[in-house]
Amino acid sequence: MKLDNLTIEDVRTGLKEKEFSATELAEAHFDKIQKKDEDISAFLTLTKEKALSQAEEVDEWIEQGRDLPPLAGVPVAFKDNMLLEGEKCTAGSKILENYEASYDASVVEFLRGQGSIFLGKTNMDEFAMGSSTENSAFGPTKNPHDLDKVPGGSSGGSAAAVAADMSVVALGSDTGGSVRQPASFCGAVGFKPTYGAVSRYGLIAMASSLDQIGPFAKNVNDAKLVFEAIQNKDRFDSTSVDRKLAEEEVDLEEMTIGVPKEYFSEGLDEKVEKKIKKVIEKVGEYAEIKEISLPHSEYALPVYYIIMSAEVSANLARYDGIKYGATEEADNLLEFYSKTRGQNFGKEVRRRLMLGTYTLSSGYYDAYYKRAQKVRTLIKKDFKQAFNDVDLILTPTSPTPAFELGAKSDPLSMYLSDIYTASVNLAGLPGVSVPIGKVPAEPESTSRPPQAEGLPVGLQIIGDVFEDYQVLNTAQKIEQLI
Repeated sequence: MKLDNLTIEDVRTGLKEKEFSATELAEAHFDKIQKKDEDISAFLTLTKEKALSQAEEVDEWIEQGRDLPPLAGVPVAFKDNMLLEGEKCTAGSKILENYEASYDASVVEFLRGQGSIFLGKTNMDEFAMGSSTENSAFGPTKNPHDLDKVPGGSSGGSAAAVAADMSVVALGSDTGGSVRQPASFCGAVGFKPTYGAVSRYGLIAMASSLDQIGPFAKNVNDAKLVFEAIQNKDRFDSTSVDRKLAEEEVDLEEMTIGVPKEYFSEGLDEKVEKKIKKVIEKVGEYAEIKEISLPHSEYALPVYYIIMSAEVSANLARYDGIKYGATEEADNLLEFYSKTRGQNFGKEVRRRLMLGTYTLSSGYYDAYYKRAQKVRTLIKKDFKQAFNDVDLILTPTSPTPAFELGAKSDPLSMYLSDIYTASVNLAGLPGVSVPIGKVPAEPESTSRPPQAEGLPVGLQIIGDVFEDYQVLNTAQKIEQLI
C-alpha cells in the first residue's frame, strides 16, 4: 500500500486494522519529503526525530488496544509562524532566523494531545505578508502542479506540502486569504474558521483582528476533522470564543445560495469564471441560486490594507533586536534600531510597516484608519443583510489560477490576488476553498508549452458567523457533485 497519499480516514482504518504502523507511515512521509522537497521547498524545518518518537507512542497505544483519537498517527505540518516547543520559528524572516520557541502554540498542543505526528515547519511569506510565498527570506516555494508557478501565499508551504502528498494535513494562518488562496492555487481544501473559533495563542501575530488559523487537507472531511480538534475556548487567547460549534446537517435542496454580482466583473480570468459558473449551475440543480449584491466589496481591499498595515506596525514593533531576534552592531541606539530592522526585515515588511505607521500618525489617523474601520462596518452589514436572504455565498477564491514565479513584482498586482478573500476576514466570517478542477495554463513565453494537466481552480464558500459546519458540510456536498 502507498503510504504517502492517504486521507485521515485511510490512516485511521490502516492503523486500526494494522495494515501499517504509525512509524512506517511517518517514515514514508519523510522519504517523500526527501524526494520531492528539493524541487518544491515547502519545508523550512523537519522534526524527524520527534516525529518518530510520537509515532512509536501511537504504535504502543495500538498494541495496548486503546481507542485512538481521530487524528492519532496523522502526519501534520505547521506554517512557520506557529510555535513548536524547542524548534525554530522564523515566520519566514531573517530577524527570527535563530529564534527557538519556548512553548507550544495552543493548536499544536491540541494536536499533540490527539497523537498527531509533527513533520516540521513550512515556508511562508515573511510575517505572512504576501500572496505567493516569494517574500520568504529563505527562498520561494514552488507549486507542485507546475514548478514555474507560485503556490499562493502566505501559507504556500503548507498548501504545497499537502498538494504534493508530503503531509496528510497542514495548518496555515489566514489574514486576508492566506489559507484559501494557496489552497485554490495548489488544488487543496483550505478552511478559514470564524474569527475566534480557533485560538491564536502561539501564532506570531500579523494583524490581530484579522488573523485566524485554519487547516489544509486533501478533502473536506479531513479539514473538518482537523477543525474539530483545534476549535476550543482557550484561556490564553482573549479573542477565542467560548462556543463549541455543533455538527450541522445540510440539504442542498432546502438551501438558498447567493452569488454576488460584484465578484463576476472586470479582472476575473475568463477560464476561471467559466469553471466557477459551471459548478454554480450544477449546484443550482439542487439548491436555489440567487443573485445578491455586496455593494461595499469594491472597498474591501483598500480597507484591508489600511487596517492590516496599521496592526502590523504595532505587532512588529517588538522585533527590535534587544529582547530577541537578529541584532546588528551600531554606535548608538537609533542606528542600532535602524540597522537591525532595516537589514533584517524584507522589502514587503518594510513597505507595510511604513504604510501602517503613516496611517496611524497624527493628522492621518482620522483620514485613513478611522475611515477604514467605518467602511469595515459597512462591509459587515452587507454580509449580514445578504445572510437574511441566503444561507451561503459562492464566489471564486482567486481571480486567476497560479501565476508565474516573479510575474507580479508590482505590489498592487500582487495585492489583487486577495480581492475575493479579504472581505471575509474583515467581517470575521468562515470560508472554505474547494478544488473544482483545472484550467489550461497559459505559457508565459512561446519557448515553453503550457502544462498538459493545467492549473487548479478553487470555489469559495462563505457562511455567516459561527456557521462553520454549514460551510464545511455544504462544501462536502459540492465536492461530491464535481
